[in-house]
Amino acid sequence: MAAAAAAQGLWGARRLRLFLSTLKPGIHVPQAEPVAAFSSSVTSAKVAVNGVHLHYLRTGGGEHAVLLLPGMLGSGETDFGPQIENLNKKLFTVVAWDPRGYGRSRPPDRDFPVEFFERDAKDAVDLMKMLKFKKVSLLGWSDGGITALIAAARYPSYINKMVIWGANAYVTDQDEEIYQGIRDVSKWSERTRKPLEALYGFDYFARTCEKWVDGIKQFKHLPDGNICRHLLPLVQCPTLIVHGEKDPLVPSFHADFIHKHVKGSRLHLMPEGKHNLHLRFAGEFSKLAEDFLQ
Repeated sequence: MAAAAAAQGLWGARRLRLFLSTLKPGIHVPQAEPVAAFSSSVTSAKVAVNGVHLHYLRTGGGEHAVLLLPGMLGSGETDFGPQIENLNKKLFTVVAWDPRGYGRSRPPDRDFPVEFFERDAKDAVDLMKMLKFKKVSLLGWSDGGITALIAAARYPSYINKMVIWGANAYVTDQDEEIYQGIRDVSKWSERTRKPLEALYGFDYFARTCEKWVDGIKQFKHLPDGNICRHLLPLVQCPTLIVHGEKDPLVPSFHADFIHKHVKGSRLHLMPEGKHNLHLRFAGEFSKLAEDFLQ
């Protein structure tokens, strides 16, 4: 879901190429080592976590660590360009990761056992611990929002604050119909499809999208379509839920449900926002997130 919307954001292919040209070469390291803080540059590296090598980008030198969690088929560099570029480098140290099987966290190929969100949550937290962060805040989009919710519930003492958008805690018949509509990537618009083909190659991209649809549909067969609804009352950190009122992929009742069941959470609606609201309205979203995190 997130990847399909991401390609339509304001941060287009030309800007992505310019951004990637500023990255330091990828560094494959067996263990996490401290990465020097840079006021404006971005460091690209890999680190061994839970049996795989996870890729991440790191920028900023602030005391407040923030992890950016991408959506389906996404990566840090494809999903969060404006945030990597514009979040306050003095206040925050920003890490944008590629979950296993996505972006440059390959091999392995991505798979979708029923516990894949739980696995991503553990990978994300363990990555940040390997990088020596004592506590982190989370910005999670779409699937990354689900992962963030699980991480906050499972590791409450480690999560400082959380901002999520485009996430859902369960799967309905309506959701399943939406997922079926994006299964065949050859039917996507060229503008949406091309950046992901460039990242993955068409075969891996198409195959992984089909596997994702089957993976997310697994939850429809669980009681109440449960992904993580049972975990929402366990979330203890301050939580901001942002929802685009024109989101065609995640109906508003999902944001309402999360808001109702995460104690003390705030819900912020963006009337013109769609699924990729953090790209279409990058300045507004980044200010909203910064203000909340402070």
